[in-house]
Amino acid sequence: MSQSEIRFNGFTPDSLEYLRYLKANNSKGWFETHRTDYEQHLLVPLRALAADLTPLMLSIDSDFVTTPARVISRIHRDTRFSHDKSPYKTTLWLTFKRPLSDWQDAPAFFFELGAESWRYGMGFYAASKETMDRLRQLIERKPAEFERMIAFLADQNRFTVEGEQYKRLIIPAVPEHLRSWHQRKSVYLVCNRPSDGQLFDRKLLSELITAFTLLEPLYHSFSKLRIAGKQ
Repeated sequence: MSQSEIRFNGFTPDSLEYLRYLKANNSKGWFETHRTDYEQHLLVPLRALAADLTPLMLSIDSDFVTTPARVISRIHRDTRFSHDKSPYKTTLWLTFKRPLSDWQDAPAFFFELGAESWRYGMGFYAASKETMDRLRQLIERKPAEFERMIAFLADQNRFTVEGEQYKRLIIPAVPEHLRSWHQRKSVYLVCNRPSDGQLFDRKLLSELITAFTLLEPLYHSFSKLRIAGKQ
């Protein structure tokens, strides 16, 4: 059976065990000795998950990059500007985004797997100040429109708003329930979960499909913030 014919049926306890051992033995020698385990327990299920999510992602945005090699994070770390010279990442993720040179400033969907936890969501990796200023202007000038954009959050318990915040209030008059958005330097919605049995079942795919579908309208609203700045 080719990789393209493999369906996602969940990760395994060995997937998490590999990440734990990698964290404790983060060296080229250990990795090369256990490369087959990496491919079997992580790359194969990640490729299958990316493939099974692709129809939904392209229905959300036909410009999304869906090639597994570009959707799945590289396990090698870029250590050029880091004090931590560990050569390998100990979490791996999928990212569905547009093929833009400045992709950090465009919204994207993601799923991330670690040894002790997993998470998924949608938002900006590192939104520019200009993009976030446009979000703030929307909150300030059209609060009712913005509240309609995020109204779906009141009926769910998956997602929380995250992203680095300014320590000082930018505009104290902004209603308190909107400050968690207004104060962000960049913003994303995320569902954080401890490692559990859901990872080991195909139902994880259904969870992601349901959640990403819920986020689709907000994805398009976020995309307009960036587009407005390019006009």
